[in-house]
Amino acid sequence: MKGKRHALLLAAIKDRDIQTQEELTDVLGAEGIEVTQATISRDIKELGLVKIPMPQGGYRYALPFDRALSDVLKQAERIFNDSVIGIDYAENLVMIKTLTGRAPAVAAALDELNWREVVGTIAGDDSALVIVRHKQVVEALVEKLHKLRR
Repeated sequence: MKGKRHALLLAAIKDRDIQTQEELTDVLGAEGIEVTQATISRDIKELGLVKIPMPQGGYRYALPFDRALSDVLKQAERIFNDSVIGIDYAENLVMIKTLTGRAPAVAAALDELNWREVVGTIAGDDSALVIVRHKQVVEALVEKLHKLRR
């Protein structure tokens, strides 16, 4: 549930100008996830969200601009260890099987890593599809993904 919640929160702050914890609670509520203010506060801290000024005034939640690659990698490792149950591939496609509800967080973590060989990800409920730029590098990418699980 936490992985799905985090993925929804990240998507919300990328798509909209979310200014308050109450708005974040509403976003999750619209997806059928009821949370307390304390849970939202913990999620904000775990995701490393910050408030940045908006041109028209006020502040909105965002990911920090100077987020170190090591922090992004640590978060991806944590998500993979908690969520991934299998990895397989064919040609230039990699299928990552996850626990139920965790695929969006896994896909979001991969997207945030910005690996050059990855074109993008598509997530369902319990699986994430990784589209690899060239099939010649798919095995090397699968090895990198396995290392995230260690």
